[in-house]
Amino acid sequence: MHILSGKTRRGLLTASAVGLALVASGCSKGGSKTEVAPDEMSMGSATAPITLIEYASVACPICAHVNETVMPELRTKYIDTGKVRYVYRPMMTGAPTVAAAGHLLAECAGKDKYFKVIDAVMAGQKQMYVTGENDQNARPVLLGIAQSLGMSEADFNKCITDQAALKRLSDLNEKYMSKDGINATPTFIVNGKEMKLKNGDISDFDAAFKPLLAGK
Repeated sequence: MHILSGKTRRGLLTASAVGLALVASGCSKGGSKTEVAPDEMSMGSATAPITLIEYASVACPICAHVNETVMPELRTKYIDTGKVRYVYRPMMTGAPTVAAAGHLLAECAGKDKYFKVIDAVMAGQKQMYVTGENDQNARPVLLGIAQSLGMSEADFNKCITDQAALKRLSDLNEKYMSKDGINATPTFIVNGKEMKLKNGDISDFDAAFKPLLAGK
């Protein structure tokens, strides 16, 4: 897991290396562990019996691993079948500028492409982190993702340099840490209760969901 700290928060407010994104514009107001705000990014039915909230970062290698190895089956088995509503909450673990850049790009892509970009940025860590967990190789990878969505480099640059939005994202992360008690990523909340990853695969979710789906 990636642990959040005061250093991470300071990094959010000062990061500007290689012209990377500093924030996601139009960030969700964010809800609580038991409530989901109307503007939060989610997949699945709003009336699903289970609400699964993930606090994650596109710059967190463990988040990327879970996204690659668990999320496809989670979507097919639970989200697409109406059993689970999945809510994504952006955190700044890993390289803060990369995390902020990726989340910003996802927001700029629009709600219908949001999760496509989240997946692409997480997968892009293999290229971005080839020389270590930093932001030196991130910009060309993120620009490539932006261009695949039809964005020009000018659009991309405009998207990733919104300082006012950086403060909103920083405030949102502060809220997640101080009010929701989130100190590491990925953190999963199932119907208001934190779920522990023991095996790191779909069996963890099967075990957590089974009693909540009894008779459904």
